[in-house]
Amino acid sequence: MGDAERPEAAGSEQEELGIILLMRNQDSEKLGAPYSHASKQTPLTNCQIMRLSSDTSENEAKSSEEPLLRKSSRRFVIFPIQYPDIWKMYKQAQASFWTAEEVDLSKDLPHWNRLKSDEKYFISHILAFFAASDGIVNENLVERFSQEVQVPEARCFYGFQILIENVHSEMYSLLIDTYIRDPKQREFLFNAIETMPYVKKKADWALRWIADRKATFGERVVAFAAVEGIFFSGSFAAIFWLKKRGLMPGLTFSNELISRDEGLHCDFACLMFQYLVNKPSEARVREIIVNAVEIEQEFLTEALPVGLIGMNCVLMKQYIEFVADRLLTELGFSKVFQAENPFDFMENISLEGKTNFFEKRVSEYQRFAVMAETTDNVFTLDADF
Repeated sequence: MGDAERPEAAGSEQEELGIILLMRNQDSEKLGAPYSHASKQTPLTNCQIMRLSSDTSENEAKSSEEPLLRKSSRRFVIFPIQYPDIWKMYKQAQASFWTAEEVDLSKDLPHWNRLKSDEKYFISHILAFFAASDGIVNENLVERFSQEVQVPEARCFYGFQILIENVHSEMYSLLIDTYIRDPKQREFLFNAIETMPYVKKKADWALRWIADRKATFGERVVAFAAVEGIFFSGSFAAIFWLKKRGLMPGLTFSNELISRDEGLHCDFACLMFQYLVNKPSEARVREIIVNAVEIEQEFLTEALPVGLIGMNCVLMKQYIEFVADRLLTELGFSKVFQAENPFDFMENISLEGKTNFFEKRVSEYQRFAVMAETTDNVFTLDADF
C-alpha cells in the first residue's frame, strides 16, 4: 500500500469507529438499566471520536507486541503445543466437567422450609446475583477475550470456560426454580440486574470493562480476575457457612463444584497475566483490586449483610481483603491489606484451584482418564507370561 493511501484508510477507520460508537450510544438508550451509564451520555463529538480512535490505535500497537494477541495462522491448529502450562490448565478444566443434573436437590427443600425468613432472603438474593454474573463473565469471554487472544491453547480454555459458566448459570437458575415457589418472586430474582440495585452495581462494574475500548488487555484480565476471584468469594464463603451448619446439601455441593471451577478460572487469568509483555503498573492493578474489594464489602456487609445468616460482617470484610491479597500475590504484586483468613472452614476449600483435586479421580469428582498422559493408554504386546 502506498503512502498516499494511508491517510484515507486511517480516516475511513476513524469514520467507521465513530459510527460504531454512535450506534452503541443509541443502542444503550434503548437497552436501559444494565447500560444506563452509557444511556445518559451526550452524543460523541468528532474530537472525542478522533481521540478514542487514537487510543484504540495505541492499544492495537501494544497488542501487536503481545505474543498472546499477535495474529498468526497457527491459531487454527492446536498441535504442536506451544504453551504447555496453558494447555495443562485446559485439560484440568476439561477433567472437572460436570452438569446440573448430577446435583441432588431432593434433600434441600425440607431444609429450606425450616430456614428463617432472613436466611431465605439472603440465599435467594445471593443465587440471583450468581445467576446473572455468570452470563456477564461469558459475555466478556465471547465478545472480547476469545476474539483477542490468538493462542490456540488459551482459546481452548476460554471455550471450555464458556461451557462451564453456562452450567453454573443453569445450576443457579435451577436452585431458584426449586426453592422459590411464588412465580412473581421467582421473576424478580431472575431479573436481579434490573430489580436489585446492589446487584446492578456489581454488574455495571463488570459490564463497563467489557465495553471499555481504551483499557488494555492486561487491565481487563485483572478486572475479570477480580470479578471471579473477589466478587464471588464472599458469597461462596457464605454458602460454605451453611455447609458448616449441615444445611442444604445440594446447594453446598454445587457451591463446592462452582467455587473450584472459578478458582481455576482465576488462576488461569493470573497465568495469562504473567505472559503479558505490557503489564499494567502495580499502582493500576492495586486500584482495580481495591475498587472491587470496596464494592464487594459493601455488597455483603451493607446491601445484603451476611449477618442475616448469622455470620460476622467484620470478619467477612477481612475475608474479602484476604482473598484480594492472595490474588495480588498470584499476579506478582505485594499485598495491600495484610489480612489473615478469619474463617477456619475456608482453609481447605479449593478457591485457589490448587488443591490436590486433580490427583484424585472418583472421590474428588474428576472425569475419568482426561488428565492421564497419552502414554498411559498405549497398547503393547511385551507383557511377561
